[in-house]
Amino acid sequence: MYSEKVLDHFHNPRHAGELDDATAVVEATNPVCGDVMKLWVVVRDGRIADARFKVAGCVPAVACGSWLTEWILGKPLAGLSLLTAEQIQTALDGLPLASAHAAVLASGILKQLLAELS
Repeated sequence: MYSEKVLDHFHNPRHAGELDDATAVVEATNPVCGDVMKLWVVVRDGRIADARFKVAGCVPAVACGSWLTEWILGKPLAGLSLLTAEQIQTALDGLPLASAHAAVLASGILKQLLAELS
């Protein structure tokens, strides 16, 4: 049902937790399923220096949050807005159709973060 990458990120989430010294903190909820994702980042010199996440939701939502924090680390803010839900799904070797909302939640919270930082 889930790819090995999804299961790996779920069982071994990268960058889970909170950051006390966060530059910005955003939270998003998927109104359809009720999943909640929260994202903390530290920005230094226009780049994501640190990132943490928490998810109350399904296996794919945890996997997408984990993948997102891993992907954004070290990247300049300028290019982050280009990330799409489809790219997240592809990076995780796909999601079941009923779980596509998890990638939408992750890409949406990134856009929310960028709006908060601008």
